[in-house]
Amino acid sequence: MRRNDLDICADILRITRDGAKKTHIVYKANLNFNMIKRYLKRLIGGELLTLADGHYTATNRGLSWLSRYEDLSYVSAMSPEAAAIVV
Repeated sequence: MRRNDLDICADILRITRDGAKKTHIVYKANLNFNMIKRYLKRLIGGELLTLADGHYTATNRGLSWLSRYEDLSYVSAMSPEAAAIVV
């Protein structure tokens, strides 16, 4: 199954929880260097990620976004009946 932009952003935020270099992110997220530039720029612009000393790290805002995204992904994967109970 193909990942959408939000899935890829979530993957990057998971990888950078404790900090990671660009090469590590590329390999762990299964992206190429051209693609990663676009995503890193978007995440930094949205203040979800910071860059310091060559390491990218998810910000508190980024971790909060990731938590909400994972919650929504969990609920959307449920059957409609189960999701109605959770919501």
